[in-house]
Amino acid sequence: MSAQQPSTGTQSIDRAADLVARVVRGDAGLTATELSEATGLARSTTSRLLAALERAELLARDDTGRWAPGALFDAYSSRRADDEVLAELAGPTMRELGEITGETVNLGVPRRGTVVQVAQVESAYYLGSRDWVGTDVPAHASALGKVLYAYRVIPVPTGPLDPPSRSAVRTGEQLAEQLAGIRRRGYATTVDELEPGLTGVAAPVRAHGRVVAALGISGPTSRLAGDLVSTGTLVATHAAALSTRLEQHRHLGAA
Repeated sequence: MSAQQPSTGTQSIDRAADLVARVVRGDAGLTATELSEATGLARSTTSRLLAALERAELLARDDTGRWAPGALFDAYSSRRADDEVLAELAGPTMRELGEITGETVNLGVPRRGTVVQVAQVESAYYLGSRDWVGTDVPAHASALGKVLYAYRVIPVPTGPLDPPSRSAVRTGEQLAEQLAGIRRRGYATTVDELEPGLTGVAAPVRAHGRVVAALGISGPTSRLAGDLVSTGTLVATHAAALSTRLEQHRHLGAA
């Protein structure tokens, strides 16, 4: 890339992404001059893009002035590590809940304004739930997601929502009307909302005074919907037991 053409918005994004990729993949920090030479960008253009990436915390300068991955990468790595620790600590509680109910047990955490499932215990039944780990689901149609909304761990949406089924809420206002009841009961439920025939029940998991996750079970509506109160109380009891366990972990969930 030798001649410097007027930059469009897309070109600027591509160039900035290229700079980030080179720094992240490099074995050691790179200087602005090295990045300029490697990309063929003018030094002024390189400097301008690096400054923007530094403001966004995607890149940072080390003590020698070389460019290295920024604080956002550290935060992401820390969260990934927290997810692994959380899943490990939750394992015994999840397995116990699975043995009692026979249903699929899931652990969901707030990420990017929605719920991401990080651990699962499979159902003991042939007719159970699917593997949800790493799967994107509409939080407003998920019991795990509704818990995180209720405790304002993720922002409550406004306006129209995309309902995955006829039973799902269709607006942020309808969702908001349910949240006080979830906090009062201590658990959330969904019946045929994510998909027909699937019911979910979830409760908040706390660490150091903050809701950091939601513990839930899911399975066929034919098995679960008949006694949501008892099931909700059971899930909430196990979520509270997990919360007590997490309180003993020094770093997880700490502000």
